[in-house]
Amino acid sequence: MRVLVEADGGSRGNPGPAGCGAVVRDAAGAVLAERSRWLGTATNNVAEYEGLLAGLRAAAELGADEVEVRMDSKLVVEQLSGRWKIKHEALRALAERARELIADFDAVTFEWIPRASNAHADRLANEAMDTRADRDGGGEAAPGPATEQRIRPSGWNGATGSPTKLLLVRHGQTAMSIDRRYSGRGDVPLTELGEQQARAAAARVAGLDGVDGTAPVLASPLGRTRQTAEAVAAATGGELRFHDGLLETDFGAWEGLTFLEAAEAYPELHRSWLGDSTVEPPAGESLEAVFERVTAVRDEIVETWAGRTVIVVSHVTPIKALLRLGLGVGPALYYRLHLDLASLSIVEFYPDGNASVRLVNDISHLV
Repeated sequence: MRVLVEADGGSRGNPGPAGCGAVVRDAAGAVLAERSRWLGTATNNVAEYEGLLAGLRAAAELGADEVEVRMDSKLVVEQLSGRWKIKHEALRALAERARELIADFDAVTFEWIPRASNAHADRLANEAMDTRADRDGGGEAAPGPATEQRIRPSGWNGATGSPTKLLLVRHGQTAMSIDRRYSGRGDVPLTELGEQQARAAAARVAGLDGVDGTAPVLASPLGRTRQTAEAVAAATGGELRFHDGLLETDFGAWEGLTFLEAAEAYPELHRSWLGDSTVEPPAGESLEAVFERVTAVRDEIVETWAGRTVIVVSHVTPIKALLRLGLGVGPALYYRLHLDLASLSIVEFYPDGNASVRLVNDISHLV
């Protein structure tokens, strides 16, 4: 996928209060993502580089392969195009971070544009300076206070109201996870350590705001998630329900194989599956199919428990799908996001279509 990144940054004082902004568009010019960031005290040049970094990260989250960067900063464009030397130490460090991000794409080009043609990114940068708040999809923390991300997921809209908060818990350890084997629909139990992890996760969830015995526990019906969910329900007092839509991916013929075994047995197909969410394992299910059914579960949860806290106990792929919905990003998230056993993540879905990812892969309760 080819995208256009428009980025800008500014400082009121140089150095002074600074902010940056970036917008990502598709080939037709439609906006795919916006980013803005309050930077604290910085120079104009630093802010312009930070705008570029924010835009490149957003493009990567959307799964872009090729990026066309347009900026009104002659300095950034010429330096990263290799035509100007970078003398300032701080800018050299920022340029190196930009090159690291650029290396992950198939192609990145740079074009200088007049400031008047970069009004969208300029507006986002000024909003960050005015409000001293961020609208961002992740990456390194910026100086100063931050507010949660609010992105409109596609295909879901509703009435205004309080968010529905989903507490996402991955199941504990199994014998399959010890050996790092594909574990989809096989019904394997937790190990002794897995049971300990489930109890620790349950205690953590029970202490969170909004968990007072009224929060339902919705889980995949497989043994490992059932055991984990039972521990959560016992600790929280919530009603336990099971939902087939939260099942793990059906890995088909790869079920029970290690990564290497699957790669050796199905070299071309396995290689394609690692980069294309629409590819299916033999007699199995694509990641995109999982995303579709999890989207339906999300819609059902928001409709049934609007404005409430719901505990979801599931597997790696369904939890990633819910986080993908919250972040409003593409399928690259499946391959770049790691989720530990018995980890906790939190995402909120607002009835106006906005979302806020509050926490990802927290395992502090396992330490």
